[in-house]
Amino acid sequence: MWGLGAVPGRQAAFREGLALAVKYAKTLGCPRIHLMAGRVPVGTERAAMALEMEATFIENLRYAADILAQEDMTGLLEPMNSRITDPRYFLTTPHQGKGTLPHSDYPELQLWFLQDIFHCQIMDGNLTRNLEMYFPLIGHIQVGQVPGRHEPNSPGEVNFPYLFQLLESLGYEGYVGCEYTPQGERGWSTGTQLSAHLPKTSHQPFWVWLQPFKGNRNNCASAACLSPGTPNSTG
Repeated sequence: MWGLGAVPGRQAAFREGLALAVKYAKTLGCPRIHLMAGRVPVGTERAAMALEMEATFIENLRYAADILAQEDMTGLLEPMNSRITDPRYFLTTPHQGKGTLPHSDYPELQLWFLQDIFHCQIMDGNLTRNLEMYFPLIGHIQVGQVPGRHEPNSPGEVNFPYLFQLLESLGYEGYVGCEYTPQGERGWSTGTQLSAHLPKTSHQPFWVWLQPFKGNRNNCASAACLSPGTPNSTG
């Protein structure tokens, strides 16, 4: 469930999975597919596998980009934290991901970051500068409070009203996926509650898409495909 993009020797399985994901995405009318990097193989060390896994990932991304371009789709790469979520996940920071994206050699490739604020805060913090630095490479934003991965308005480290204002000032016009473990009625259970925390502007800078995360990535839409769907609220 963590993907195979960077796992050496699993290129054929990655391509089979991509073909199936494209089939599902076309049926759903979904223009974006999350290309998951996968985990450092059990019994090996991250440092020893880093170069081989990076080369495998770039190889698979180039293949995926060609396939997705034919379908007018976009591939998304999500750095995930290795401190809480999965210590063996290969792609852990946007800094690492920037070196993996083959834009310099293939500028036409539609490969972008899926920037999850939860993971970014845990691994690096410095959210303002990271969003500003990597904004040209960001294709989707996800949010969840730190450290509990609950609703963005729950107690925690991240000031989401400020970050939403920052995204607006940067010109973000995409979706904000709310990927978190719900706490019940206290959280952002409705679009009305959520919209109270969004920037008050005369236009609509981005949609907010409620996407609760219930602890099982097999039930999480972003584990395979990201579909615009019908937004629950606007800002």
